[in-house]
Amino acid sequence: MYRETLHQKWITQGKIGSDWVETLDSFELISPIDGRVIGLVSDCGPEEARWAIDESQKAFELWKNTTAEYRSELLRSWAQLIVKEKTTLAEIMALEMGKPVKEGRKEIDYAASFVNWYAEEAKRIYGMTIPPSGSSKKIIVSHEPVGPVLCITPWNFPSAMVTRKAASAMAAGCTVIVKPSEHSPLSALYLVSLWDKVGGPPGVFQVLPTSRPEKLCKPFFDDFRIRKVSFTGSVPVGKALYQESAKTLKGVLLELGGNAPMIVFADANLDIAVREAIQAKFRNAGQACIAVNRLYVENKIIGSFCNKLVEETKKLRVGNPLDEGVDIGPLVNEKALKKIDSLLSDALSKGAEIIYRGEATGLYFGPTIVRLNDTLLQIVTHEIFGPVLPVIPFESESEVVSWANGTRYGLAAYIMTSDLRRAFRLSHALEFGIVGINDGRPSCCQAPFGGIKESGIGREGGQWGIKEFLETKYLSFNLE
Repeated sequence: MYRETLHQKWITQGKIGSDWVETLDSFELISPIDGRVIGLVSDCGPEEARWAIDESQKAFELWKNTTAEYRSELLRSWAQLIVKEKTTLAEIMALEMGKPVKEGRKEIDYAASFVNWYAEEAKRIYGMTIPPSGSSKKIIVSHEPVGPVLCITPWNFPSAMVTRKAASAMAAGCTVIVKPSEHSPLSALYLVSLWDKVGGPPGVFQVLPTSRPEKLCKPFFDDFRIRKVSFTGSVPVGKALYQESAKTLKGVLLELGGNAPMIVFADANLDIAVREAIQAKFRNAGQACIAVNRLYVENKIIGSFCNKLVEETKKLRVGNPLDEGVDIGPLVNEKALKKIDSLLSDALSKGAEIIYRGEATGLYFGPTIVRLNDTLLQIVTHEIFGPVLPVIPFESESEVVSWANGTRYGLAAYIMTSDLRRAFRLSHALEFGIVGINDGRPSCCQAPFGGIKESGIGREGGQWGIKEFLETKYLSFNLE
């Protein structure tokens, strides 16, 4: 992979084994900033997939036998270089998927935090001895890496989703093949170039960009050597991958999005509640699986809350994500824009009222707050994935809990209250894998990230993340 300058066209290849691979076919990478073609990306297919699997298996036979200290040192060096290249990686994100650079730098810190965390977790893969039933026996339980892993990453967090998956698997002793989103392959390709720079062994971490994910991925699901699939994306695609994985009984780790409610009670600190609501909704232009999708506000405070919410939302600046002062960049593509327009138009046709809408053109969508009373509108039941925030009044705790749980999703939920008893009561009642209490940004490297119901299977982050890539082995010794 190479570039002329950051703001000119990139020519990129896939990374297989020790080789940068330029395929016969390529696809154009179009920036959502202005519709400009910023890259010609190798369009990997089944042939490259089979090659990558061979390289991954070959590397796995060596990597799984390396010491924890060796893996830890490599990961730590990688994390340090990622942080050093923070500005470049943030600008790459801005160009390929529209994230403002000041937010992009925070994502790179977040991405590096996973690599640093798993550099330590590599040294914490403990086994155990178990008291046997007979005096002549010895029982030992150990943990071993599952094998080569396929990671399919989304466009909305193109660096952090790569490191959250790859670093935990690599720390466990697995080798990793990443299939990044066709909307944001440059971030993953730059990350693998940094892995090379710190001396990462060939075949341990590979990246295959493609505009034809179904064709590329078929060999991975057909090949028994790929033992785990980690995917972040939509529910329909996740279900399809789950079915495909069953053919060779691969393990699956699925994070499939959400429909996050935030509940604001009258006893909440309104300044904190507004601040956290804006953080949880408008970060990355609302293009986050844990973004607030439904904001329920206790009826007795809805007027004052909405006034504060509008006042603070007006301060958000929409514009070119390469500009330092910008808070909200463009949506990723025309499809995303049409989806949001459709959901908003449906709500307005059924009585919803816009109480604030920021100015924007093209793929830039101004932050929008819409008040409604119908809890069954599409804008409430569907994941918006954009900077539109529906506000809904409620009267009672039991009513709002019922509304919040009335979805097939179960990733994240938020509670704004000063009542500790209520916080514990609702945390238990809400059917979600993550609950933020007066906290609109709960994600961190040391905690488990994942959902229940149709929001997915398994957990990423913390000690839970590395366990996803380990098999348990039981050793029984007869010492007679």
